[in-house]
Amino acid sequence: MRYQVRHTTTYTYDADVSDSYGVAHVTPRELPWQHVGRHEVTVDPGATDQWAATDHYGNTRTYFQVDEPHQVLRVEAFSEVEVLTEVRDDEADAQPWETCRPAGRREVVDAWSATELVLRSDLVPHAALARDYGADSLTPGRPLVEAAMDLMHRIHADFTYEQGASTVTSTIDDLFEAQAGVCQDFAHLTLACLRSHGLAARYVSGYLATDPPPGKERIVGADASHAWVALWVPGGTWLALDPTNDQLAGERYVTTAWGRDYADVPPVKGVIYSEAKTSLLDVEVDVAPV
Repeated sequence: MRYQVRHTTTYTYDADVSDSYGVAHVTPRELPWQHVGRHEVTVDPGATDQWAATDHYGNTRTYFQVDEPHQVLRVEAFSEVEVLTEVRDDEADAQPWETCRPAGRREVVDAWSATELVLRSDLVPHAALARDYGADSLTPGRPLVEAAMDLMHRIHADFTYEQGASTVTSTIDDLFEAQAGVCQDFAHLTLACLRSHGLAARYVSGYLATDPPPGKERIVGADASHAWVALWVPGGTWLALDPTNDQLAGERYVTTAWGRDYADVPPVKGVIYSEAKTSLLDVEVDVAPV
C-alpha cells in the first residue's frame, strides 16, 4: 500500500510566546517493509533554526526553534510512504516463550540490544497486576506467538476503548482500575505483561489507515496517530501486535518511531517562554491511500 500522510499539530495561546523550542517524531522510518519517499516538516511561524538527527533507537527527530512572537504555532509533517506485508518465520514463531528471553539467548546476534527492552521504564514498570495478568497467557511451554496473540485478544476483550478515560501520565494501575483507556494505555499494558516475564518488546508510534463506513466517502483528517507493540522473536524478527484493534500490524500501519514507552516518542513536545495562562492543542492526521 502507498499512502500520503499529513500530521498537523497546532498550539494556540492566549498571550504571545517569545520563544518556542520543540522536538518532533513525525518522520516515518525507513524499514525492510516500509519505504519513505518525499518527506518534509514545516513550522509556522518559520523556524529560526531547524534540523534533524537520529536518536538511540534509530528514529528521526526534528528539532526547531521559533523566536518570532506568536500566539499560534503549527507543526506540519507530510510524507509519502509505501508499506509491504512483512513475511514471518513460522519456525521462529513456534519457539516456547520461555526460550525467547534475550538474557538467555546470547547466541542470537541482536539479543544484546533487545535486552534493554526488557527493563522497566517510567511509564511501563514491572507492575504486579500486569505480571499476574500476563501469566494467564504465558503458560509453561506455550509457543511464543500463540501466547502473545492470546494476551492481545484478552486485553482487547477485557478493556474498553474510551477517549478521555486516561491521560499521558496514567499508570498501569490506573488502567486496571478504570478498565478503559486508549491505544497508548493498551500498548503500555501489553509491554508490562511481556517485560515482567523477561520478554523484550518495544512501544511503536505511527499511523493506522482507516476505512470509511460502507457507502461513505473518506473524511480528510479523520485518522489519528496510533500506538502498538512489537515483540522480539529470536532470529531477527519482531511481532507487531495491536491490542486496541485485536490484530497484527500489517500494511495499513505506518511506523514513525519506537522506544521504551510513549515518553521516548511523543509526536511533538517542547518548551515555551510566555506569560500565557491557557493554551489549546489541536491535532489533525490524514492517511490517504494513493
